[in-house]
Amino acid sequence: MLHQLQVHRQILYDLAAHYLDPMSGFFERLSYLASLRKRTTGIYTHDHLSQVYGERPVSEALAKAHEEVFEGLLEFPLAQQEQDLRAFLKSRIAAGQWNLEDFDEGIQNWMPPDSPGYLKSLFRSNVGALRELLVPLPPTARSDM
Repeated sequence: MLHQLQVHRQILYDLAAHYLDPMSGFFERLSYLASLRKRTTGIYTHDHLSQVYGERPVSEALAKAHEEVFEGLLEFPLAQQEQDLRAFLKSRIAAGQWNLEDFDEGIQNWMPPDSPGYLKSLFRSNVGALRELLVPLPPTARSDM
């Protein structure tokens, strides 16, 4: 048991030190961690960490890290979340790695599957409001004119 805890702690340290800390914000970290989860199986994978520590411990540690980053983001005031999302979108769009069609799908994938429903609702609400601030939808034609 103690050995498992030490391995888990080392995986999280390596993940944070080598992969997450160099990233600029919560949305970038959240997007990265979500990208490590296979949609079909729900299992998190990381080639380098899995070679060192094994697939199962890495999947468990990545799932925990995903939940912690997700919850940490929700602890920030909405204004800070806006700044972080604005910087994330700006860098991704500039790099050609993101487009507006990806946004709604990204929101769904960014949420850890085992997070409580109330946190998922809060996240959807926050990001939905931020999306309207940052990415105004084109005006729709009105039929009452």
